[in-house]
Amino acid sequence: MDKYGLIGYPLGHSFSIGYHNQRFADEGINAKYYNFEIKDIEQIIEVLGQNPELKGLNVTIPYKEKVLPYLDYVSPEARAIGAVNVIRVLHEGSKIVLRGYNSDVIGFVQSIEPMLESHHKKALVLGTGGASKAVTYGLKSLGIEPVCVSRYERPGTVQYESITPDVVHEYNVIVNCTPVGMFPKTDACPTLPYEALDEDNILYDLIYNPDETLFMKKGAERGAQVKNGLEMLLLQAFASWEFWQGREL
Repeated sequence: MDKYGLIGYPLGHSFSIGYHNQRFADEGINAKYYNFEIKDIEQIIEVLGQNPELKGLNVTIPYKEKVLPYLDYVSPEARAIGAVNVIRVLHEGSKIVLRGYNSDVIGFVQSIEPMLESHHKKALVLGTGGASKAVTYGLKSLGIEPVCVSRYERPGTVQYESITPDVVHEYNVIVNCTPVGMFPKTDACPTLPYEALDEDNILYDLIYNPDETLFMKKGAERGAQVKNGLEMLLLQAFASWEFWQGREL
């Protein structure tokens, strides 16, 4: 039986394990998906050594960037983003070969693209972590000019207090890549001039629990298009399977 799995710490309630094992059962695939909760990225060596049937891994926080030195190949997209969340594990004789990809950008682009219209030319990307890097890369590939928003002064970013009503009119796509508003702290949302939003805005939240974050609710109340991150997650999972089968997207 082939094995697939997720490495990260902590893992808690993983979407991936349920999704993939259900898919294996539904499609009659002789495989099983496991959670490998490792406290240090160096433990990936142990995971690979103890599981010779392993064919693929997903990578989550905090190892999307730390895993890069362990890989034999990194796709151009993943290298540009600086983060990997899918690894194809190949066995060439006694050697294990690891190929790294990023499905975050694929899931995001495929999910947000149908929402975009000709007047969507600039975007605010809330957050500066690994997910925001994938979102920024994806927006650029769609011809949209992104700018990252941070709580702190960082090169190439703007701060929340600088976002005026005029800014959200010009940068009318807003993507939340922060955990603000995630369960259980559902009464929180990023600090923005929500009263200035209108039907020309898109508010996309990578959070999928709850289904409608306060960020999304405030946008919807002003007529903006809103979407959560569940579809992106499903598309990422599908892309992971394609990468594991050697079908590079």
